[in-house]
Amino acid sequence: MGRPVLGVIACNRLVGTEVAQAVMNRYIRAAMTYADVAALIIPSLPDLMTAAEVAPRIDGILLTGSPSNVATQRYGEAGGDGPFDDDRDEIALSMVARMIDLQKPVFGICRGFQEINVALGGTLRRDTSANDALIRHHAPDDVSFDAMFDHRHAVALAEGGMLANAYSKPALDVNSVHYQGIGTLANGLTVEARAPDGLVEAYSARPNGAPLLAVQWHPEWGTENDPDSQTYFHLLGKALRGEL
Repeated sequence: MGRPVLGVIACNRLVGTEVAQAVMNRYIRAAMTYADVAALIIPSLPDLMTAAEVAPRIDGILLTGSPSNVATQRYGEAGGDGPFDDDRDEIALSMVARMIDLQKPVFGICRGFQEINVALGGTLRRDTSANDALIRHHAPDDVSFDAMFDHRHAVALAEGGMLANAYSKPALDVNSVHYQGIGTLANGLTVEARAPDGLVEAYSARPNGAPLLAVQWHPEWGTENDPDSQTYFHLLGKALRGEL
């Protein structure tokens, strides 16, 4: 038997003067290394393919982070700050639904964490680094790209939850690189971790029997030097093998 095949969603990104299907290597390398899976990139081109065509051919999906935000109309609001990637929204949200229909694993990181919540009927808030009632969830705008990931805070793990059991400790120290976060948590999702200000930072579920786990932070960043981040991808590997 070969290794399970993980679908990894791509974004529409401008490369030079052309739009490309792109996903940062760090997501794919971390998943392939620490989940021990093969991987295929899923293009965000809803005019050329549907989730129904793709979902039966993969064993699970990883929805990655991205510079773009989920369009506000996807959760019944207006306005909001871009950039947006409507085609990724369409593929991502439809893939979540189709994978759940097929009882296959759905994992998310950052934007992916937000997408899954929206796909299941939740909403987002857009003030996680501009509201004095919250801790700052993103580094100042003038820092370097690498320094953004040095911005960190603790998250408290829900007692008896999947993450608390996997880590065997009550809290993690995680990077924090997001301007948006959970507004209303979708029905059926169980909180796995919260920031010190109460913001939901991880959740799990098993809708229709499909293993689902998503985090707001970036376990794919510096994974080779962070055993806690490796654990997230170990869980992904277990899910794709029916062991979670």
